[in-house]
Amino acid sequence: QVQLLESGGGSVQAGGSLRLSCVVSGSSFSGACMAWFRQAPGTEREGVAIVRSDGRPRYLSSVMGRFTASKDNAKNTLYLQMNSLKPEDTAIYYCAAASACYLGPDRWDYWGQGTQVTVSS
Repeated sequence: QVQLLESGGGSVQAGGSLRLSCVVSGSSFSGACMAWFRQAPGTEREGVAIVRSDGRPRYLSSVMGRFTASKDNAKNTLYLQMNSLKPEDTAIYYCAAASACYLGPDRWDYWGQGTQVTVSS
């Protein structure tokens, strides 16, 4: 059974940094499309970064230049380095996996439980 487990969330002040990790177990990781999504209260879940099986990321425009997504196939781990955090980045962050990449959240096969990121001004 495929499982995704996020960690690394927390509370920081604006301008600070956090690094999220997502460990995948139960399946081969290297050929999957991976992604980070986030959801703030009262909003829809939105894609933050999509990492193709070849490792090339694609970002939400509002996080470009501040967030960096990467994957370590040897460790079956997906990362999200978040710098210059803003209060509007506050949300629950989820990692997701699927055999193909999708922009929206509906077609992803596997999800982690989420990790809370809170940025104070």
